[in-house]
Amino acid sequence: MEKSKATFVIQIQCKQNATWQGQIIWSDKKETQRFRSELELIKLMESALEWGEKQADG
Repeated sequence: MEKSKATFVIQIQCKQNATWQGQIIWSDKKETQRFRSELELIKLMESALEWGEKQADG
């Protein structure tokens, strides 16, 4: 199985409570989502990659 790839644009709007806050743009789908922490950012990216793998599998 081939690994899924995706392109993201990450905009950090502020750093509050020792964490980043901003928005992530998934370039391939032209979809934008806000995040409130680095952990939330990573989870958004991970879910996008899982979605891409499911699409590739059919």
